[in-house]
Amino acid sequence: MRYWTIAGVLLLLSAQVHAGEPLKGWLEWVHEVEMRVVENGVVDDVLVATGQHVKAGDLLLRMDQREAKALLLEARARVARARVAGEKAQRELARAEELFSRGLIAVEELKDAELAQVAAVAEEEAAKAAEESRSVALERTELRAPFDGIIVARHVWKGAVIYKTLQQEPLIVIAPDDQMLARALVTASVLRSFKPNQPVHVKVNGRVREGRVYSQGVQSVRVELEGAVYYLDIIFDAKPNELLRPSETVQILTP
Repeated sequence: MRYWTIAGVLLLLSAQVHAGEPLKGWLEWVHEVEMRVVENGVVDDVLVATGQHVKAGDLLLRMDQREAKALLLEARARVARARVAGEKAQRELARAEELFSRGLIAVEELKDAELAQVAAVAEEEAAKAAEESRSVALERTELRAPFDGIIVARHVWKGAVIYKTLQQEPLIVIAPDDQMLARALVTASVLRSFKPNQPVHVKVNGRVREGRVYSQGVQSVRVELEGAVYYLDIIFDAKPNELLRPSETVQILTP
C-alpha cells in the first residue's frame, strides 16, 4: 500500500469537487503472486530477471534436483518390485484355487493364498502412492509461471541455500500484465456515484482506454479533517507488448 501526504490527499479531493472532472489516480497491478519453494535445497539456476515477460508454464527457477530424482528412481523401483510380487501372488492364488477345486489342499491354504494376493495388491498401491509423492517433490524443485505476466521482483540467485521455514521474502514475485488497475483516492460521495462493473474510461499516456469499475473501497484508507477517503479501482486491458508500471499517473473520467 502506498501512503500519501495530507497535502496530496487534499489536492486529490479538491480536484473531485466538481462533477464530471477527471479523477487523478495511478496505476497498480491487478494482483501479485509471491512464489516460494516448499522444500529445502540449493538454487541451481534462476532463469528470469526483473521486468521480464513470461508465459504460463515458463520455468522461472530450478533447485538442485539430484536428491529428488534419486528418491523418485527408488520409488519407481519399489513399484516394479511390488508389481512382480503381485503377479506372483495372483498366479499362486490361481494355482491354489485349482488345487482346492480338485480337493488336493485344505481351505486354510486357499485362504492363505487369498490373503497373500490381497497383501501384494496393497503393497503395489502403497508403492504407487510413494512414487506419486516423490514425483510431486521433484516438481516442487521448480518454480513455473502460473500465468502470462511480468516478473515484478527477484530476490534469489544461483547457489543460494533455501530453508523453507526461513523464507522471509518471496524468491520471485509475478503479476499479470494483460490488465492493469487505475486507482484513485475518493470521498464517499464520489465513490457512491460509481456502480460495480460500470463502464469507465481511463486516460493513460494521453490515450483513452475502456475500463470498468473493479472494486470500491469499503474501509477508508484514512480519515482527514475533510472526511474519509477510499480506494476506487478501475480495471482495463493493456495493449500487447505495452509496458505499464505501477505508480504511473492516470486520469479516470467520471460519469
